[in-house]
Amino acid sequence: MTNIPIYLNHISSLSALGSNPQEVWKSLTAQQPKFNCFKEKGVLVSSLSASQYKALDYIADEDKRYSNLDRTALMAIAVGRALTKKNQLRTKKVGINIGSSRGATQTFENAYKQYLQHGELPFATSPTTTLGNIATNVAQDLGLEGPAISHSITCSSALHALLNGYAFLKSGLLNDFIVGGAEAPLTDFTIEQMQVLKLYSKRTGDFPCRSLDFKKSVNTLVLGEAACLAYMGTTPSEGAVKISGIGYATEQISHSISLSADADCLQKSMVMALQQANLETVDAVIMHAPGTVKGDLSELDAVKSVFPQLPALTTNKWQIGHTFGASGAMSIELAYLMLKHNTFIENPFYKNATIPTKINSVLVNAVGFGGNAVSVIISSE
Repeated sequence: MTNIPIYLNHISSLSALGSNPQEVWKSLTAQQPKFNCFKEKGVLVSSLSASQYKALDYIADEDKRYSNLDRTALMAIAVGRALTKKNQLRTKKVGINIGSSRGATQTFENAYKQYLQHGELPFATSPTTTLGNIATNVAQDLGLEGPAISHSITCSSALHALLNGYAFLKSGLLNDFIVGGAEAPLTDFTIEQMQVLKLYSKRTGDFPCRSLDFKKSVNTLVLGEAACLAYMGTTPSEGAVKISGIGYATEQISHSISLSADADCLQKSMVMALQQANLETVDAVIMHAPGTVKGDLSELDAVKSVFPQLPALTTNKWQIGHTFGASGAMSIELAYLMLKHNTFIENPFYKNATIPTKINSVLVNAVGFGGNAVSVIISSE
């Protein structure tokens, strides 16, 4: 791999935390969870606000191409516009890779329900329910001329998108790449899938997701919706941070949702990222930690195996839930903002031995069904 440095120039997101970096940072520092009741199932979720939904409706109404799009694609378009407005595209030859675990699940479920009831489908069902329509619609909206890739590698999808962008940039094929994830999984059917697996939180208080609470005895996963995109490039813009290390691994598993007790895949991905960054430790680790008993503990054991002296640990899922394929990008955003503000955002359930007063490097983890893991280190220049 060449010595071309890769930079994360800017990042934008749309979630219950807000619609721009200022709102997101304000929400993160306020340390308030962002959950509301999902009426169909009587459980808590992390959803967009009424004003955010209205903004998505405007996108769908202003252009007939977007009138039948799933919320996942509409969120990605909104974030793509915000990202490029801030970054100002230097060229149209920009690649884009957006990961999503479920893709256009709301549109697909509604179309299938109509088919079962009436034996017919909306005209645009096929193009609007493919996973590929997320990245391609953003590329069309922005007028991009590079490759437009959508994929699902479950909950690590966004960080796999970053790996792909990193490889394109390192190869010299492109100088600019947009990566990230988008997920709108708040449907009765998707929530039921998590409940059948006995992963979904039954808590109804202010803290339904207890990510990094290593003493919990029941699973507390809560679903959230979000889109988050990052603009990567070989030339840094003002305020850029460096992607100093990447790591990845897949382990053999006993069943489709399992992870080894010491999360071997995460250990290998973290070690690889540290070696590439030429670091022995980092100032902070943003853990995947979905709020499940085994998932959180396995990752903690992996981190302890890699770091004899633990860095400061945190996560954002206690605040916005698990956004599936977008979750890795949301963690990258948290890391980026902590670096920019030189401020560590704590998790209320885990007390770190020490809090860093200077943040120079942050490692972000993601792991998905199938025993696959990705670790990314971003550093201030």
